[in-house]
Amino acid sequence: MTEPRRTAGASAGSEPSRAVEVERKYDVDPGTPLPAWEDIPGVDVVTAGEHRALDARYLDTADAALARAGVALRRRTGGPDAGWHIKGPRDGDGRVEIGWPLGEGDGVPEAVTAALARWTTEPLIPLARIENARTAYLLTGPAGVVAEFVDDDVRATDLRQGTQRSWREWEFELGPAAPADPAGRELLFAAAERAIFAAGGRHAASGSKLARALGF
Repeated sequence: MTEPRRTAGASAGSEPSRAVEVERKYDVDPGTPLPAWEDIPGVDVVTAGEHRALDARYLDTADAALARAGVALRRRTGGPDAGWHIKGPRDGDGRVEIGWPLGEGDGVPEAVTAALARWTTEPLIPLARIENARTAYLLTGPAGVVAEFVDDDVRATDLRQGTQRSWREWEFELGPAAPADPAGRELLFAAAERAIFAAGGRHAASGSKLARALGF
């Protein structure tokens, strides 16, 4: 989930969606039980888990121009936001994401290439594949979705080396009904982290699935 919610275009040539993801990630062991959400401000209902099979291919230049700029390009299938995504440099807990529909074929659409030109115009090559068995839960209150919590079982392949890695992680991402002010958001994250740490989660060693897939 993103804030604000993205609105997908009708075709690869349409205007891209733009959203700001505000989230935190947590490492978790395979058998760790899910958190209990009784004391999260503004939350009175947690939905049943929705299972999603996600498959993302990441691309970059031979000299990693995008990675050096803090940018990631992926083509992802599965889930409600399947498509091409450019994830911009991180700013605190937030990161801008620009999205386009999948379109025809696997080639990078011209609109995506044009958006990448501020960072590079060099040829793009396959970098990593990340397959993710995700279960997503919405934490909702009177005003709507406060946050989305996802439980991810990740299998990643470094396509340059052929190395495979797997891990489990949790993400807690703010929704449209989350507090808009920094103090309110920090209180919400603090309450969520109490539940996450009590269940056995811990701060993620890496804030990026792609970096982890590549061994960073």
